[in-house]
Parts: sequence; C-alpha cells; structure tokens
Amino acid sequence: MSVEKVLETMKNAGKPLKAGEIAEASGLDKKEVDKAMKVLKEEGTIVSPKRCFWEPK
Repeated sequence: MSVEKVLETMKNAGKPLKAGEIAEASGLDKKEVDKAMKVLKEEGTIVSPKRCFWEPK
C-alpha cells in the first residue's frame, strides 16, 4: 500500500520533505501521496516541522 511506501520514503530521506518530493522519490502519483499523508497525519505518524514539509514522528 502507498501509506507504507510514503513513510519508508520519508524515513530514508533523513530530512523533512514536501509531498511533491515524496511523490518523485517514491515513484507514486502525487494524489496517492496526498491520500497516504492524510492517513499518516490522522494516525499521528508524521509531523510537520515547518509549513508544507513533513517527516516521521
């Protein structure tokens, strides 16, 4: 599922990323990344250290 792939991509990056960067790095469509990030935000798995950038909690 794309949620795991998005989280894995974020962990591998080692720095906060924007949704577009995650889509590019993971090879997923940006809409898929946005949906996955919404789930991760609701679960509290990812946090935003600054506007538009996200990283694993």
